[in-house]
Amino acid sequence: LRLQRYSDAARAYRNAIRLDGDSATRQVGLGEAIANAAGGIVSAEAQVAFEAALKQDPANAKASFYLAMGLAQEGRAGEATAAWQKMLAALPPDSPWRGAVEQALADTASKSAAAGEPVNGPDAQAVEAVQQMSPLDRQAMIETMVAGLDEKLKQNPRDVEGWIRLIRSYAVLGKTDQARDALGRAINAFGAGSEEAKKFTAFAATLGLMATE
Repeated sequence: LRLQRYSDAARAYRNAIRLDGDSATRQVGLGEAIANAAGGIVSAEAQVAFEAALKQDPANAKASFYLAMGLAQEGRAGEATAAWQKMLAALPPDSPWRGAVEQALADTASKSAAAGEPVNGPDAQAVEAVQQMSPLDRQAMIETMVAGLDEKLKQNPRDVEGWIRLIRSYAVLGKTDQARDALGRAINAFGAGSEEAKKFTAFAATLGLMATE
């Protein structure tokens, strides 16, 4: 029944666009209805609607968020992360979307998916749940996820991608000291002259980080 309501909403948005004219708000509503009708999957049809919204309103946060979520669902975690980071940098400090973007980044960064398994972004229900959380609860949840990744790396320090996720997670959370510490531990785990250490250093540089002496 709920999915049917979303399908009805998508039909209503299409009619509104056809009869009353196109707008970013209507395109975003259409894209969201299509995604919700598909159980939270940002399909190609939904992406077209969100992209149409951004053409009219490049700063539309909801459209940007869902497009990044679509990338994550396709297994393009790196591109999704880049899109969310770009979005986070452009959001006003008091934007209600900051929490959802930070959670999405931490979630994507901390997932240790099996090799070859797509890393899915949070679904529509997860986005809604995060937005309803208090700032303290949201921060606690994110920090718990990152702390779990940190602990895994203490047990298995030979995980290159894990270290990259941890460094990025701390950087996204604004914990620069912890990010630098993670970078230093990653380098020590493989040796300062190793290829892995060079990879860590180059990646950290893109975040404006340098290893501590």
